Amino acid sequence: MFSNAYAAVMNPDVNPLRHLHKTVRFQLMTVLALMWSVVFSVWTGLVMWVGPSMLVHTLLLIGVYFTADVFRRANKQNFANHRAKYVDPADGCTKYDDLWGGA
Repeated sequence: MFSNAYAAVMNPDVNPLRHLHKTVRFQLMTVLALMWSVVFSVWTGLVMWVGPSMLVHTLLLIGVYFTADVFRRANKQNFANHRAKYVDPADGCTKYDDLWGGA
């Protein structure tokens, strides 16, 4: 039950923001995290912790977002033959083998 509730809020493929573009979804999740930081700080009476809580939540969300983006890009690309894009099909030599521009 707890994992379903967590996924309904935090999983971008399940929550109600899933139809939005990834950047907009990230921005809205960041705003929601900041809002909940303020709500929790006011609720507990620790208003002096609003700033650090907002900073930590923002850093956490940025880290999760960029990690997910790296994983997504890695799944799309084929790294098994990554050197093939640097080979000239005409002669089979490396395209960028002459670093200093000589003939």
